[in-house]
Amino acid sequence: MSIFDRLKKVTSGAPTEAAAAVQKKTFTFPTLPESLEEMQALPEAALEDPFQTAALTVCALCAYAADKCIGTKMLNWLRGPRPLSPHDISFLNDRFREGHYVPFSYFSGATPENDYTPKPPFTLTFEEGLYADMNPGYKKLRIRSGGADSPREIVLRQTAGQKWYLWDQFLMVGIRQAKSENPWA
Repeated sequence: MSIFDRLKKVTSGAPTEAAAAVQKKTFTFPTLPESLEEMQALPEAALEDPFQTAALTVCALCAYAADKCIGTKMLNWLRGPRPLSPHDISFLNDRFREGHYVPFSYFSGATPENDYTPKPPFTLTFEEGLYADMNPGYKKLRIRSGGADSPREIVLRQTAGQKWYLWDQFLMVGIRQAKSENPWA
């Protein structure tokens, strides 16, 4: 048996236990929160589940695109005892220079062709990756962007009080340019 035959045999088997156990959750928002108080009034604000915190993080990044002060308040609340550092704020400001539409690209229906303008209700779907629970007390989730070929990741951390907070996000990275801003489109 050649090495290629052995590789085929290994990869052609039944899905692994880890792959079969991947969890997915979808969240739908009739409107996006425009203040910290509106965000805290949402059922997801219980932060009892890492998926809830991840969904609210995308909403907070959308708010940041419209108003940095409001977005910062939301993100600081989602980060719990670890507010944004000056470096984090500088990073976000840099990312938003490239386009305010990046966080909106994660909603269903948002594509470069419609300038990443999703229609209400606003729907987000997160899933666990293979290494979602690699580190105890942390959860790594993935979400697809309408402007990227591979999913982006967000890391949440659980406190002793069992709430999940934003630890790190890899959502504000480059995506395909919106059609209205693309001179080659």
